[in-house]
Parts: sequence; C-alpha cells; structure tokens
Amino acid sequence: MPKEASIWIIIALYIAAMVFVGVQSARKTKTLTDFVVGGRKAGPWVSAFAYGTTYFSAVLFIGYAGGSGFSFGLWAVLIGVSNGLLGAYLAWKLLAPKTRDVTRRLKIKTMPQMFEKRYLSPRMKTFAAILIFIFMVPYSASVYSGLSYLCEIALGIRYEWAMVAIAVVAAAYLIAGGYIASLRADLIQGAVMIVGVLLMVGFIVASPEVGGFSAGMERLTKVMDEQGILRLNGAGVAQLVGLCLLTSVGTWGMPQMIQKFYGVADEKAIRAGTVISTAFCTLISVAAYFIGSLTRLFFTEAPAGGTDQMIPIILDKTLPSVLLGVVLVLVLSASVSTLSGLTLSACSAISIDLIAVHRKVDDRAKTLFQTRVLCFVFIVLSFVIAVFKTPILTLMSFSWGTISGAFLAPYFLGLWWKKMNRTGAWAGMIAGVCVSLSLAIGSGFNTGNAALFGVIAMASSFVACLIAAPIGCRLGGKFAEVPPEFYDKSFTLQAGEGGNPAAAQPQQRNRPKAQKHANAQAKN
Repeated sequence: MPKEASIWIIIALYIAAMVFVGVQSARKTKTLTDFVVGGRKAGPWVSAFAYGTTYFSAVLFIGYAGGSGFSFGLWAVLIGVSNGLLGAYLAWKLLAPKTRDVTRRLKIKTMPQMFEKRYLSPRMKTFAAILIFIFMVPYSASVYSGLSYLCEIALGIRYEWAMVAIAVVAAAYLIAGGYIASLRADLIQGAVMIVGVLLMVGFIVASPEVGGFSAGMERLTKVMDEQGILRLNGAGVAQLVGLCLLTSVGTWGMPQMIQKFYGVADEKAIRAGTVISTAFCTLISVAAYFIGSLTRLFFTEAPAGGTDQMIPIILDKTLPSVLLGVVLVLVLSASVSTLSGLTLSACSAISIDLIAVHRKVDDRAKTLFQTRVLCFVFIVLSFVIAVFKTPILTLMSFSWGTISGAFLAPYFLGLWWKKMNRTGAWAGMIAGVCVSLSLAIGSGFNTGNAALFGVIAMASSFVACLIAAPIGCRLGGKFAEVPPEFYDKSFTLQAGEGGNPAAAQPQQRNRPKAQKHANAQAKN
C-alpha cells in the first residue's frame, strides 16, 4: 500500500469517529446548559482529558517545541515540567474547587458572567465578552498552521486542505453536540495523543541521528556546549522563565481552560481529575519539548522555512508511514480539541453575555440556536484568517498574553480575596491589555521563540494585571462592597439557565444581604 494511502485511511477513520461522536452527543444536547457546560455532570477522566487536550494544540508540537528545543536544547524540557506542575496541578488545586462551586450555585456558564456576578458590573461582562471574541479569533486561526506544515511535508498536499480538515471535524461534532460532544471527543483525542507522543519519542530516539537515549544525551550535551547554550546567560534565563510563566500560569486566565471546571460533577471528580490532568499534561508537554531539544542533532541551522518545519521534517524522516499517520492524527486531535474549546468559550460569551441579556423574555431555545450559528461563523472566520494569512494573524502570539493579562487577576483574586473590588478588577483588566498591546506594537509583533522582547511582552501582561489589581483596590474604596452570595455556599440560584440575569431568582436562606445584592444584580 502506498505511503499516502495508509495515512489517509487512518485520518479517515479518525474523522468518522469524530462525526459519530457528534451525532451521538446531539441526542443528549437538549438545553443551553447541556451545550455550554454539559449539564455539569462530567467525570474525572473526561474533564481531565478535556483540560489537557484544550491546553495543547499543534502550536506546541510543531511550533513551540521545535523552536524552543532548538534555542535551549534540553533546557526546553523545563517548560514542559512547568506546564505539568503549574499549568495543570496547581490550576486544578487552586481554581477547580472554587470555580465549580460558584458557577454551579450561581448558574454561571461563561467567564464574563462570573465577572458580572462577582463585581456587580454588567459593563465588565460586556467588555470581557468583546475581548474574548476579538482576541480568540486570531488565536484560533493559529491552531490551523501546525498541521498544515506536517501535511505538506508528509503528504505533499497544500496546507489549505489540512486546514479544511481541522475546520470540518471541529464543526461536525461541536455544532451538533456542544460541550458533551467535546468531552467525548477529547477523551478519544487524549488517548490518541498519548499513544502518538510515545511513538514519536521512541522512534526519534532510536533513529541514527540520535543513536539511543544514552548516546543521544551525550551528543546533545556536546552540541549544546559547542553552541553556547549548555550554560544559559542572563537573557536566555529570562526568556526561558518567561516561556514557563506564559505557557503555564498564563492558562489560569484563559476562558477555554477555566470553562472545563464548570461542568465537573463533584469534589471527588476534581480530586481524581487533578491527578489525571497533571499526569497527562506532564507526559504530553515534557515529551514534546524533549523531542524539540533533539532538533539540534538533526539540524545545524534552522531550515529556510523557519523552525516550524523542523519537527515535520524529523517525523517524515524517522517514522514508518503507518505511524506517521498516527502522529498526523495526534496533531489533528490537538488542533481540533483546542479549536473546539476556543470556539465554545468565545461564542457562548457572545450569545449569552451580549445577545441574550438584551431580550425582555428569556428564550433559551433561541440562545442555543444562536450559539450554534456563532460556532459555525467563528470556525469559518478563523479558517479564512489562517488561509489568507491576513494581518490579523500577526496578533496570534499576543492573544494568549492579552486575554490572560486581562482576566488573570479579576478571576484568580476574585475567587480567593474578598477585598478584591470592582475598581481593582478594572485596573487589572486595563493594565493587562495595555501592556500586552503596547509591547506588541513596540516589538513589531515579533514573537518568535528567538525574540526575547516578544516573550517578555506576553508574560509581562499578566504580571502587570496582578500588580495593578491590588493597587486599584486600594484606590476604589467606595466600590469595595462584595456580593456575599459569591462566597456563601448556602446561597443557590434556582433559575437563570438562559443567560438572562432577570430570570434568576435566589433561594432564600436567611441571607437578607445576599438577597439585596441579587435584586440589584437583576435590575442591572
């Protein structure tokens, strides 16, 4: 059987499986809550895999891993370790329990809704929803690029067809089944990613260029010493730390990541999910960056097309055709899962937080339909931006830093610090956005792995957010009132599933102050 034929068969089987998941999940997706948060019944395995597969896209395997590995050698593995410990374990420990509790009690489905209920500010909800949609479009467009390089080298097809595959698969199951389909698909895609990444490591380490693990480490250490990266200088350390913070702590403010905590079934599922997610994320990320570090044994200098072509070239050279098909599905799975997470977060924010709130009557069926339509529009729009390589795509690398920079402090401090107020939240949001965009413009949107300024710019946005928020809290004393129902576990909203605040009625449990805030919130 020709090489390309076997690869196409594997890809076809994957696409068929995803379409089947979408059709089956559509039968269980009856309400807006089902579509956006899966009925809040997700178990530990699906929740953990959904978090991990959304975390890592083709950008990790093809872009960051190859570029960082070539720049830092084995030091790049530390980025993978930080992803597992900070991006997964600490996120689940610090964020998941409180996020699940408050979103379940107050019927919250989106991050903008959380900001509105925590800071009693409809304007903040609107600002957050607009910010999510604007910056997630270029970020989602970047998801397409990783697979395109691999398909061009392995299959010899134009990158547009690879992008079409990603868009069609994501649309097929997401629009049909929403979050429920996404959870089921992510469980399958997570298993594919584990198998694929282990095969990648095994075959690349066994290749003649590496010569086995022990010999490969000796050769790599020698090459790193010759290239002057065995002992990093101050700039190298700063860039490495920046990448660790950006790709790990930066996830704490990303709506598509936080949304995975909304639907976890119970505390037991969170405890198990913490272990599973940490193991999954550590394995995938460490393996990816380890493979990236081996690029120094295959290349003396970056290819003419850039560092993004390194991993595809290595895979095409070292893997048998059947296993190359598995790896292609791995990268396709990573791309599709991330795209579906981004799409669902962005479109639910628009439909629930911008459109539904202006209706006098709470029409949940209409909001569900609009969310599905927006998902289709979002996927098409990101596809167009990626295919035609519009100038908007240059914002991609700063999208992560901008969104995280805007939301990290209002979300994280809002969960844990009762003195965090509306002024502090606005200060953090504005500081994060301004720092990210200002440094982006100053760097000429140069965010390649070798661009120290670009990395620092992205990491600086959420650092600025965390600094500005407490300062704003001190200055905004008159807005210091905090809704007690946000922290009161005995307070639960009985309705409000449609996204219309006026439809939400609090369950009274001798909490007159909480009732007062809920009434004020409904009026807004």
